[in-house]
Amino acid sequence: MISPRIDALLEHVDSNYASVIVAAKRARQINSYYQNLGEGSFDEFPPPMVESGSKNYLTIALEEVAAGKLKYHYR
Repeated sequence: MISPRIDALLEHVDSNYASVIVAAKRARQINSYYQNLGEGSFDEFPPPMVESGSKNYLTIALEEVAAGKLKYHYR
């Protein structure tokens, strides 16, 4: 079972493509946050914005999209 569901993601993004791009970029930011956490410099990358039981960064990012915590725009 996929969590969060695709229909929950589509409430906050325009398309499936947008959800993939936004979640992938945010997952890289979360990964960088945890990598820099041990070095003591985490000002550059924001921590996860939702409580999650998952340790997978992409799942955390998708949960943030489904919760409406991320805003994006096209250039």
